[in-house]
Amino acid sequence: MSPGGSPRSRTGEDVTWSDGQRYLAEFLGTFGLLVSVSGGALLTFGAGWGSDNLTHVLVISLAIGAGLVGVIYAFGDLSGAHFNPAVTVAFWVAGRFRGRDVVPYIVAQLLGGLVGVAVIAGVAYGNGGLWSAVTAPGVALASQGYSGNGAPYAVGLASVFLLEVLITFFLVHVILFATRAASSAKNLAPVGIGLTLLMLNLIAIPIDGASANPARSFAPAVLSYYFSGDQWALQQDWIFWVAPLVGGILAAGVDRLLRERAT
Repeated sequence: MSPGGSPRSRTGEDVTWSDGQRYLAEFLGTFGLLVSVSGGALLTFGAGWGSDNLTHVLVISLAIGAGLVGVIYAFGDLSGAHFNPAVTVAFWVAGRFRGRDVVPYIVAQLLGGLVGVAVIAGVAYGNGGLWSAVTAPGVALASQGYSGNGAPYAVGLASVFLLEVLITFFLVHVILFATRAASSAKNLAPVGIGLTLLMLNLIAIPIDGASANPARSFAPAVLSYYFSGDQWALQQDWIFWVAPLVGGILAAGVDRLLRERAT
């Protein structure tokens, strides 16, 4: 299992997959991740099951944590299983990923996220009451946000920025260290990464919806504007690019500082 950086085969030889196959794996993995979180956020809420806040937070957190474990095990050996622009940039900054793949990976991730949220929106569209619930003013397909611009969140911009830097730093830090070549538990790395994301969502969903991933925020922000005309999520989406990238780059710096030395 080799989630994170440049993929290798199980035998340790260089992989034989093409660049196109790796980009497709990033598309499919991000698609699966966004189906997991959007399904948990929109379909259970819109159907009225788990509509109390605590249950809703638990459902979303479990869905995205378990979904991430699954897609890492599925695609980790093929693409490195980034599924997150902040992870891709962090591995590049850490010197563990090819620079020429950064933009194609991010494009694949954004497209996968858009298609994943669109599929869940399509499921909701087949039911009038469910569709009305998930496109109601302020819902914006469960977008992340901060207080202002009509967003339903009560926490301000500075607090959300700090929170997103923190949770992304923690997530990327775990990914970078769990996937090191010298790690004694690399085969369990997907489980540790998934549980970390689950924990971070439990903390951050009540504050800003919990992003830690620009692809996760970009897709519902764009599609909510297209489907319902809600503009606040798209107007606020910049913070869910800048803060996660800052958090990921900080984690890459720590990875370099704490890298093992040959003796």
